[in-house]
Amino acid sequence: MKKKLKYITILSILCVFFYSCSIQKDIPEDERLYTGAKIEVEVDSAVKNASKLKEDLRTVLRPAPNSKFLGSYLGLYFYYKNQKENPNFINKWLYKKIGEKPVYQSDVDALEVEEILRNRLENYGFFYSTATSTFIEKEKKASVSYRLKVPAPYKMANYKIDSMVLPIYTAIKELTKETPFPENMRFDLANLKLERQRLDLELKKKGYYNFNPSFLIFEADTNQYKNKKFDLFLKLKAKVPKIATIPYQIKKINVYPDFNLKDSLKVKEVRYKNKSYYQDSLFFKPKYLDDFITIKEGDLYNPNTSKNTARRLSSIGAYKYVNIQYKELDSLQTGRLGVLEANIFLSPLTKRAVRAELQAVTKSNNFAGPKLALTYSNRNVFNGGETLNISTNIGYETQISGGENSGLSSLELGLKSELIFPRVIAPFTFNEDFFEYSIPKTKTSLGITYLDRSKLYTLLSGSALFGYVWNANKYTTYELNPISVNYTSLSNTTEEFQQILAENSFLKRSFEQQFISGLTFSFTYNEMLNSSKTHQFYINSTLDIAGNSISLFGKEETAGAPKKFLGLQYAQYAKADFDARYHYNFGRNNEKTIATRLFAGYGLAYGNSDVVPFVKQYFSGGPYSVRAFSTRSLGPGTYNENSATAQPSSTGNFFDKTGNIRLEGNVEYRFPLYSFFKGAVFADAGNVWNSESNPDFGNEGKDKFTSNFINELGIGAGVGLRVDVQGFVIRFDLAAPFHDPSLEEEKRWNFRVDAPVFNFAIGYSF
Repeated sequence: MKKKLKYITILSILCVFFYSCSIQKDIPEDERLYTGAKIEVEVDSAVKNASKLKEDLRTVLRPAPNSKFLGSYLGLYFYYKNQKENPNFINKWLYKKIGEKPVYQSDVDALEVEEILRNRLENYGFFYSTATSTFIEKEKKASVSYRLKVPAPYKMANYKIDSMVLPIYTAIKELTKETPFPENMRFDLANLKLERQRLDLELKKKGYYNFNPSFLIFEADTNQYKNKKFDLFLKLKAKVPKIATIPYQIKKINVYPDFNLKDSLKVKEVRYKNKSYYQDSLFFKPKYLDDFITIKEGDLYNPNTSKNTARRLSSIGAYKYVNIQYKELDSLQTGRLGVLEANIFLSPLTKRAVRAELQAVTKSNNFAGPKLALTYSNRNVFNGGETLNISTNIGYETQISGGENSGLSSLELGLKSELIFPRVIAPFTFNEDFFEYSIPKTKTSLGITYLDRSKLYTLLSGSALFGYVWNANKYTTYELNPISVNYTSLSNTTEEFQQILAENSFLKRSFEQQFISGLTFSFTYNEMLNSSKTHQFYINSTLDIAGNSISLFGKEETAGAPKKFLGLQYAQYAKADFDARYHYNFGRNNEKTIATRLFAGYGLAYGNSDVVPFVKQYFSGGPYSVRAFSTRSLGPGTYNENSATAQPSSTGNFFDKTGNIRLEGNVEYRFPLYSFFKGAVFADAGNVWNSESNPDFGNEGKDKFTSNFINELGIGAGVGLRVDVQGFVIRFDLAAPFHDPSLEEEKRWNFRVDAPVFNFAIGYSF
């Protein structure tokens, strides 16, 4: 039966291709289908890169013919199919997705295209070119052949600046000392337009507030030459207003830190560092706001400075809108200098906000349950742009499977406070010019988490952090946390959990490391925010080092035992992660994407530790990893808890699926379906390993990283559905493994479509 259905499907596809190849019967009697155009170019020997010129000329050919796929007009086929009476739903949908209206010979205006081709050639300096066209007709189809004759181009002999009024003449003369026009440059209209835009941009930076690129004009003079040479003159157009030919200076800066459109009247003026601040009551302290404003009284107008100020003010996190306006003070204008007043209007965000999140959590160890998170935010807490976030969460999970593990449950309570200062808080000073793009933020946080796993243990953990975040430019971010402290206290351990620790010495030692103190550094380069780019890159590298500083104060209380600090055993390790992503966007409006990702991580325990703490170890599998395997269910290496040499465990092997080495790769094709629904086809590969084999896994060392790691990757593929509403993405993925490293070698390659893994997540995986 399955074979029969397969043959019917193949036959149906072949029929569609057959009929799409023979659509001539649907073409109207008085029409011919336009199949495209070709260009034949006869060029002078002085013309260089004739093939490139020909390719460029092809871009102006109009109209474009109907597209073909494997020699078939599929788009036309579904168009004609849809024109028939009562087309079914499938034909309507296919026409909407891939259908095309026919392009006929009557739609082609060859004379107009000839004119466009001649115009394009003249723009490139090939004056007096000729263009002719001929239709080539065959049965119900027609094409066009364009023949072009291209003479030698005109080349520049001299480039001169014509007389202009002062002071703009001096500015333009200075800007054209290093001209982008080389000697003997071929006349090119596009280059002239680019030069006008460059000069306008540079003049704006010199204070020419009212200048416009259309005020500049290039004139080519060929009268002095008979060998296709020309002199190029740069001029100002006639009747350019005087205000466009003088620079403008910032005379006064007015700042409105609490601007409201409903109440825009000026209140009492407060002067601070040559700026006037207007606020009804103290909303934002001028001494903190002043550092974000790079516009200075007495400086010439510069749009870059204005954009920089707007960007820096927006980064504070307290303002919804930043609006900078300039007002001309005509009464103060002199013959060679205009005067501006800069008004900076800042509209605050709502001071307080509460956000709630409700999640349904499922895990590979068959735990499932709800999780509720509440976050309270208070912006501009101390009138200096500070943001206070207080978040609390409560989650309950229970073992949903039957059997011996039934009845296990987990209760988690968490509380975290975060205070962010939009400035550097440090015992040292820094050069403000170094942070021209943005001012670093200082982040502090305190958190505590209570976790009660029935029949296992109770874990109380606390964390503290102090660090800095800095956007170096549009794409680059640095984060340095010189103080990062984590403390865990394990209590109420049951006999069952003690048995787990007794069976796994690695796990036992990782839980004994109650105190983690160190620093973290992260570098991120992110182009994913710019959706208009065809090629997008993302790189993140993180370094986590712990235990080095407090090792100076550690004491060895028992000979041969790990040292302790304040009576607590502390961890000492170094951990490095590297995450690289590449997106290739194509199609109409870049609506289709091929997304790739490579992740590599390594953790090294040394000094006071011989095992990386459990909370710092890697795991693989899940909605943001290898989706064909459940969370924490992959690895380490080729280890299989069901093998004859594996140690049995009464509570499953949730703790075993970690390692200090992780390697993953992903590739995904994303495409639109309908409205805000998008589809995906993907493949993932990855695993975790231990650099030193865990003897509790047996003597075979299946969890150890070796040169054979490629053959130990868990690999899977699947399909996905995304609900993308203005950047908020709900993701559903269904994947199945086709290479499981935990199985025997001869059984690993098996595409288990009958046992797929379902993943639900918020946001894209990479």
